[in-house]
Amino acid sequence: MTFAWDAPSVDFHALAPEIIVAATLVILLLVDAFTGEDQRWASSSIAGIGLLVALIPIASLAYDGTTRIMFGGGYVVDNYALVLKALFLLSGYVVVLLSTNYIAEGDYWEGEYYQMILASVLGMMVMASARDLVSIFVALELLSIPAYMMAAWRKRDLKSDEAGLKYYLMGVFASAVMLYGMSVIYGYTGSTLLADIAPKIGALATSTPLVTLGIVFVVIGFAFKVSAVPFHTWAPDTYEGAPTPVTAFLAVASKAAGFVALLTLLFVGFWPRHDVWEPLIWVLSAATMFVGNFIALRQTNVIRMLAYSGIAQAGYMLAPLAVAGASPEAASQALHSIVIYLVIYAAMNLGAFAVVLAVARKTRSAESDSFGGLFSYAPGLTVCMSIFLFSLAGIPPAAGWFAKLGIFQALASAGTTSGYVLAVIVALNSVIAFAYYGRLMRIMWMEDAPDGDVSPIRVPWSITAALVLTVGVTLVWGVLPGLVTHFTDPITLLAVGR
Repeated sequence: MTFAWDAPSVDFHALAPEIIVAATLVILLLVDAFTGEDQRWASSSIAGIGLLVALIPIASLAYDGTTRIMFGGGYVVDNYALVLKALFLLSGYVVVLLSTNYIAEGDYWEGEYYQMILASVLGMMVMASARDLVSIFVALELLSIPAYMMAAWRKRDLKSDEAGLKYYLMGVFASAVMLYGMSVIYGYTGSTLLADIAPKIGALATSTPLVTLGIVFVVIGFAFKVSAVPFHTWAPDTYEGAPTPVTAFLAVASKAAGFVALLTLLFVGFWPRHDVWEPLIWVLSAATMFVGNFIALRQTNVIRMLAYSGIAQAGYMLAPLAVAGASPEAASQALHSIVIYLVIYAAMNLGAFAVVLAVARKTRSAESDSFGGLFSYAPGLTVCMSIFLFSLAGIPPAAGWFAKLGIFQALASAGTTSGYVLAVIVALNSVIAFAYYGRLMRIMWMEDAPDGDVSPIRVPWSITAALVLTVGVTLVWGVLPGLVTHFTDPITLLAVGR
């Protein structure tokens, strides 16, 4: 007796970005295993080159414009996935630039660091294309487990140990809650494929308690990943205790991956039950904005301030989801506004952490007071930080204004009372946020340098390159927002408008 089966067709062109990142990871493993410590300086260069090379097939796939569906619909490479994969690769590259001197100068330098960055980026790329509960969970763990270890990278630093442990424990708890929710959804529908789940949970006029429980648990699991209130408690301590490049990575790339998974689940798998998740997202969004901004007002440490600012930014990005079910137009507007916000948020937040890293090389501190008189001895860094703070506050010509405008348009397009109320909340919180952004700018421009030390800061080439890239993106997209919409306008998700 012979057995035969049809092997699943594999589109290697569509998988080329992931294959290149995985191959780069293997090369890093070999370099780390067979070279001495004095030769491991090449690890950062190999990691950076691998991330940039992976952008080549993404560009060719985007030029081709064909949506590629593999593994029975469980893996999709479309415009949505390509834009976000490019975002993850570029964010990872900037983090490698920030890490080049920081990691090499510490007594905790090891080649495994760059391996974990690439492994985490690979998980994010898989997340962008995953359309199946199992692949989404596997991608989440692939990106999260290296992040747990990177948060505790400074093994002799108690704050870093606390950061890694807290992030790990809270992450495992959130994963368990999310996995339970996924198992409930699977038990009800009999499928893990999002395209099959949607019609089965939408067959009834109203949601059953079992489906409601499953959706709520899955949303809670990813609310932790995006640091939404009240699942945000890990973020400030983890951001402060982790190495600064790792903090930038967690605040930008890891959070973006959480939003990508949440968008995919809500728009493709759970779309028919938007009556369940919309009210939950509304409450999460409003609470996240208020708590993040009000606590940020009291922070004296710049990294903790950026952590709470990032929490508030997550609230802004959640807001359009709260009204996405009002109409197909509102759904499309919500999707585009969130993706645009993620892209712009990555540039301005990575840039802000790059400035903090550069200043800390001299002051050995991230306290707000250590930024006193920064303009007198580092005018370039002061101007860069001011651009990023203006962008975070949504003030032109920095790109943040366009990101905020997209949120307001998405909320207004729904034409509902809840949308208008949430738009007012976003506007109010934007004003509150400028208070602590403006305070830091006042310290940099108007106060005296601590201890009168005005010796210049020597900024390494890698941090300079990261600043040039992030400042350029923040200003160019602020002045010419059509450049970013050129890439985001073709984006769609399969269930939008059902």
